[in-house]
Formats: sequence, structure tokens, C-alpha cells
Amino acid sequence: MPRRLLPYAPVETLPKGMPVLVRSSDGTRLHTEVFGPADGYPIVLAHGITCAMRVWANQIADLSTDYRVIAYDHRGHGRSAVPKRGRYSLDFLAADLDAVLDATLAPGERATIAGHSMGGIAIQAWSQRYPARVRRCADAVALINTTSGEILHHVNFLPVPRALAAGRVKAGGQLLKRLGSAPLLPGSVQQSRRLVSTLAVGPNADPAIADFVFDLFAKTPPAGRGAWARVLVDSMSSRHLRLTNLTVPTLVIGSRQDRLLPIRASRRIAADVPNLASFVELDGGHCAILERPDEVNAHLRNLIETARETRLSS
Repeated sequence: MPRRLLPYAPVETLPKGMPVLVRSSDGTRLHTEVFGPADGYPIVLAHGITCAMRVWANQIADLSTDYRVIAYDHRGHGRSAVPKRGRYSLDFLAADLDAVLDATLAPGERATIAGHSMGGIAIQAWSQRYPARVRRCADAVALINTTSGEILHHVNFLPVPRALAAGRVKAGGQLLKRLGSAPLLPGSVQQSRRLVSTLAVGPNADPAIADFVFDLFAKTPPAGRGAWARVLVDSMSSRHLRLTNLTVPTLVIGSRQDRLLPIRASRRIAADVPNLASFVELDGGHCAILERPDEVNAHLRNLIETARETRLSS
């Protein structure tokens, strides 16, 4: 019988947010909440695949003491709507972020926008598809444990000889698609828990973090996580997003033990962004926002304050 999941304290004490009605370009409802002072400087948080806004619990608790924190669930995740199968794509990922910005920022207001994993891909896709909105809505962005492309080429899970690398990429893509869309049956829970934990957190992570990440995975509707797995594998396995429109100061954070999107993906982004504010390498696995929250929060605060000072002086 599977053991009970360990509770993750920061989620238990997550402050209550104010819901905001957001609908994307196709009418899909996006669950969005605002935390902290209503007149505070805004920071927008976009989570990763098979997660929900609760994955930002450490950042929401810390940053909302001084800033207006805006967090949302991607379509097919958390409390957002699960649309029909055809309504998942990088275009929708970008449009959803833009809809959140449009609904929560006042005219002329700009925010710092942070994305973890697929949330970082959302920011990149948004900048590629809505270039005029980057300068209009963003003072700065943070890309955390994410990638710009070749999403399966460097997964550090089942190493194989170089000659078999292409086969590993194809097999890895099929595995992620199946894992994403499969319902959690009683006999598959333990196996799924081990695989999610191995990919999502570092070997020295608090077991409560690993259990929390699996709980988020398990509570994500299979239709949503399966659809997004297909989008990411099919759209980003052999190409990279263009970062030329991401002209605002950009913080890039990667983790040295990240098995899912290894540190080389973050290094490539840091080399490619037009306006690198800082590149940070942390210890730990794919979920730096959970495994190294104090360091992530400190870097986000520094990015926010630097962006605000730059704006005031310009």
C-alpha cells in the first residue's frame, strides 16, 4: 500500500489571494490570484508543467510582504479550465500569459515576470509572439530551470551512447507523453511517484518537497498534462525559440543537478538573451523555487529593485 504523502509546510500556510477573472483569447478561464498590497509593485509568476500556482508558495509568502504578487494556473492545470484537445499550443501558452497581464496590470503599468520550467517557456513564447507587449508590460523577466528548445536532447535520466542518442530522444518523448496523459491507477502510483521525483527534484531534496511535487502532478488533470507534454515534445524537440524580442533585463537561474532540463539549457539561454541581468547556478534539482527558495527569492528581489530603480531614473 502506498505510504501517505508528507505535508509541505509552506503550502499549508500559504496566504489567501484575491481571485481575478481572466479569460484567454479563446475564452478559456484561467484561475488567477493576487497576493499582497493592492498598490504594490507587480510580479507575475508562471508555473511549470504538471504544477499549479501553489508551487510558488515560498515566493508568494516572501514577496507578497512587499510586492503585489500575481500567480495563475496554466490551462489544464490547477483550478483553470481544461479546454478541448486542440486548444493547447505555444501560441495559447503565450496568449494565456498575455491575458493575465492584460487583466491584472493597470494601463501603463509594467511588471517583473518570472517563469519556472514551462512558465519560462511561456515567457519566451510570449516575447516571440507579442514583441510590442514586452516593453509595454515588462520591466524585467526571470527564467528559472527552463529551456529554449531541444527539450529532450540533454535529459539526464537514462544515459546512452552517443550513437543511440536519437533513439533516446524519441523514446524519451514517448515516455513523457504517456506519463503525462496516463491516469494514476492504484498499481502505477509508486512507479509514477519515483519517476516524477527523480526528474523533478535533486537527490538531496527534502522528501516533503518530492511528495509535494508528486501531489501536484497527481492532481493535474490527465488531459491537461498529456496535452502539454505533447505540445512541448512535438514543438521543441528539434528547435529553439527565438529570444531576440526579450530585450528587458533577464535573470536566468539553472540548477547543477537538474535532470529534466540540465544546466546547459540555462547556460544557452544566458548566452542568447539580448539583455542578461544575471546568470545564477544553484545546487539542487529541477525545482529550485522549492529546493533553494531563499536564494531564488533574494535574486528575484534584486531583479525587481534594480528594474524599479532603472525605470525611475529613466
